[in-house]
Amino acid sequence: MGYMSDVQSTYLTASGDIFTGRTRVKGIYIVPGAGAGSVVIKNGGSGGTTVAQIDVTAAGGAVYLHLPEDGLLCTEGAYATLTTITSATFFWA
Repeated sequence: MGYMSDVQSTYLTASGDIFTGRTRVKGIYIVPGAGAGSVVIKNGGSGGTTVAQIDVTAAGGAVYLHLPEDGLLCTEGAYATLTTITSATFFWA
């Protein structure tokens, strides 16, 4: 499955900005930590509105999520809260 726009990526090992402008998150590659964890994507920074929450199992294998259609729209910038996650790579356009 391909993308119809220029896709970039952001690698995080802790909570932080995916991109600070209007964007669509298209995919996520998650490497879980030792315990069960989660990735929460917010529109508008750390205090923004939650647009998705992905839970992962403890010490499981890496997971790649290709988000359907146009992805998750974040009009005020995309922010990720990582809880018990070793790392996550976000693909956005």
